Amino acid sequence: MNKLKWGILGAARVNERLLPAIIEAPNSQLVAIASRRAGAAKATLEKYAPCHQNVSCYDDMEALVNDKNVEAIYCPMANEEHAVWALKAINAGKHVLIEKPMALTLKDIEAIEAAATENNVKVMEGFMYRFHPQHKRLQEIVESGLIGDVLSVRASYSFLMKQARMYRINRSMMDGGGAMWDIGPYAIHSLRWCFGLEPVSVMAHAKLNDVGADIVTSGILDFGQDAEGRARFGHFDISFERSRKSEYEVVGTKGWVKCHAAWVFQNDVPVISWALEDGKSAEERFAPSNHFALEIEHFGDCVLNNKAPHLTFTDAKANCKAIEAVLQSVTSGKKVDIPA
Repeated sequence: MNKLKWGILGAARVNERLLPAIIEAPNSQLVAIASRRAGAAKATLEKYAPCHQNVSCYDDMEALVNDKNVEAIYCPMANEEHAVWALKAINAGKHVLIEKPMALTLKDIEAIEAAATENNVKVMEGFMYRFHPQHKRLQEIVESGLIGDVLSVRASYSFLMKQARMYRINRSMMDGGGAMWDIGPYAIHSLRWCFGLEPVSVMAHAKLNDVGADIVTSGILDFGQDAEGRARFGHFDISFERSRKSEYEVVGTKGWVKCHAAWVFQNDVPVISWALEDGKSAEERFAPSNHFALEIEHFGDCVLNNKAPHLTFTDAKANCKAIEAVLQSVTSGKKVDIPA
């Protein structure tokens, strides 16, 4: 099997899951990792893949971007750095998987899209959760009509902020810090995907720290009325002050279906459940699966076989527009319309 040769830009915490996933994916090969911190790239490799050989470890990010042996780059850097380094990688002819969010502004995503087209490379936003089989099954249940017409979706994502993660809230939400840019993309993405629609407006509230990073944000996305004139609202709630949670629930006219954990470890047994107005209910369990490895395998397949990534630029732009509107609503204290 042909293997896509990967490089990783940065020694970010997510490498605990992503670096082994590249090694595990059958169509991928890790060939390089870089960090600006001296020795950090080598230390990351030794920590998460101690037996893996023949990987170049750089203390210079540009060196990895220019490494001719690297065909694809994973970019898990600080949120506000995604666009800059993605563009450098793309212009060097590399395919790029960008950890969510793809960028902080619609303008930056449009620039990334234009560069990808010009350089004929594949680019995808890294929402690993979408590659776990449980979400496809949940979508099948919704599309089957079992729970009726979808009128409400609720997404709740949180974890307790620990000292080692304080770098996530050391700058304002307008500069890429805070919960909305960290776990918020999952919540917004979940709502949009479950409705299969784009929101028209949002009203949001947040708790901010001293530098303007949101610690907690909650809000309602308005997905407009359906053909019967019924309201369709998406409720999201994200927090760094609460225990770990990554659930979403879809409520229709006949019942509901729920994903109990979107963030799963590879040995977890994921569960979705549903219940109907007539009293019928069920719980479905899934075999353990590494959604990071499935994401890497999918992207590798797209590059090696010239396929379109499952997560598109259209999707990335829509998610970004919604998040930008959330931040505007938090700042203004008013409802904000989301442009089509």
